[in-house]
Amino acid sequence: MEFIELILINKLDGVILKYPHSENVDGTVCITGHHLILSSRKEGVRELWLLHKNIDNIEKKENKPSGNVSQGGSLFLKCKDLRIFQLDIASTTELNLLAQTLENLSNLQDPSFFYPFFYRHMHPIVENGYTLYSLEGEFTKVLATEEWRVSRVNNNYTVCNSYGKVVIVPKSIDDETLTVAATFRQGGRFPVLSYRHTNGAVLVRAGQPLYGPKHRRCRPDEAILNTVVAVGTKGVIYDLRSSNSISQQQNKGGGTESNSNYSQWKIYNRSMDDVDNQQQLLDSYSKLIEACNDREISSDKWISKLESCGWPESVRNSLHTACIIAQHIHHKVEAVLIHGTHGLDATLIVSSLVQIILSPDCRTIRGLQALIEREWLQAGHPFGSRHRCGPYSSSQSQAQCQIRPAPTFTLFLDCVRQFLEQFPCSFEYRQSFLITLFEHAYASQFGTFLCDNEQERESRGVYQQTTSIWSWINQPDELTAYINPLYDPTPGVIWPSVAPMSYVIWEELYLRWLVEQHTEEREEQYRLIRTREQQLRAQAQQLRRELFDVAHQYYAPEGKADVICDK
Repeated sequence: MEFIELILINKLDGVILKYPHSENVDGTVCITGHHLILSSRKEGVRELWLLHKNIDNIEKKENKPSGNVSQGGSLFLKCKDLRIFQLDIASTTELNLLAQTLENLSNLQDPSFFYPFFYRHMHPIVENGYTLYSLEGEFTKVLATEEWRVSRVNNNYTVCNSYGKVVIVPKSIDDETLTVAATFRQGGRFPVLSYRHTNGAVLVRAGQPLYGPKHRRCRPDEAILNTVVAVGTKGVIYDLRSSNSISQQQNKGGGTESNSNYSQWKIYNRSMDDVDNQQQLLDSYSKLIEACNDREISSDKWISKLESCGWPESVRNSLHTACIIAQHIHHKVEAVLIHGTHGLDATLIVSSLVQIILSPDCRTIRGLQALIEREWLQAGHPFGSRHRCGPYSSSQSQAQCQIRPAPTFTLFLDCVRQFLEQFPCSFEYRQSFLITLFEHAYASQFGTFLCDNEQERESRGVYQQTTSIWSWINQPDELTAYINPLYDPTPGVIWPSVAPMSYVIWEELYLRWLVEQHTEEREEQYRLIRTREQQLRAQAQQLRRELFDVAHQYYAPEGKADVICDK
């Protein structure tokens, strides 16, 4: 296939671009294989370069004809980065040709036709982002403990197609045991090390056990988990599903660990069905953006609409679950295994947030990059499929996807944004870094977030033929834009508040295209006010957390898993 076959019209004059809080632009539209480019003859007006992959939905509205004269109409381009463009076109024929062309180009499925394979970086690459964060390098201290080892049992991706080639497993467990244990876990996702805390407690993640209605047992899987637990202690398994979801999965061959076979583990349920259900999460995200776009609604009704969409609750639920698990690791020095059904969504959000709570390294720019590499890219989160549709996509577009789309990574970034709001001095990066990750995860010139797993990226030549986003971000000139000037490293653990009143809508992302931009003076005043407000809030929260830690040591009931951090 050639791009020329999909482009029915490649140039169109006299197009009017309408965009909120901006003057209308009378210009020329040019269509390339990857971009819609709109340029104006008027000096000082910037060109619009829009990646076709960024287009989420195209709505066409034809003007009513006057007699037998065609009156043209408008195209509304709704984008995954939440922008909405209106293009007014004088001719109905040209309107239809442009709409069909954009439909063709925005719905390409083969990653080899995407822009990262055609993009060439203009400046020399100082470091290769694809080789920057190897598991061996990230777990150097862990591997030095003689308790864990690097396994290449999945070197050919035959044991688990969503894992990378390298995983960290207990040193006493051989590869043959791992291979058998993989047959007992959903998608072959046998238990692997995610994080080891400074006190020695570990976080392990996996897919659900294929327990089934016949109560299947797998001794190699039990051996892996029992090796993780210290002698004389018990570990904790958190199944991130409701009892109803577990029962449904058991009828399909799945389920959860049994107390009799995993006697060295305490088993709890912590429902995150709102996150692991991709359709429910996408619907929640769509309702959030719909509420943000509603300019006619009163403030009271808007707040009600925001809360009822379900997105704030998913953010709080993710943070709360991470706090509970972090407390097992930090306060009780207990090994923790987490899993949902497939281990690709809620599991990865929780494992990532736990590390942000416990590890100061994850609060740095390179630390967050390494975290995303370990817990998302190398762990097999299907970015390509999850980001195929955005909040404006039609149900028909969603139904055409073999793997359901969902804004799981966006939810994770929103959770990190809540940390930045509550601890404005504890993070090296500012929220502009998170927004950049959000944008490039959906549509980018870089190949980092292409495809669904490491195996697919390798087979399609992503690592050889595209540029990593880390190679670009880590350039000194680019990096300065993301550094938090208030950064004062917090060496220990940070506990976020998960009370409903603590949730702050991410207006800099969800509302950034809908409100009028401030002048430079007003922006500076606004920033100073916000900075002072955040400093005072951080001081108050730090005092509250210090009191909470003292209270936790003396009053938290022994054996109680659900210790709430929102007092």
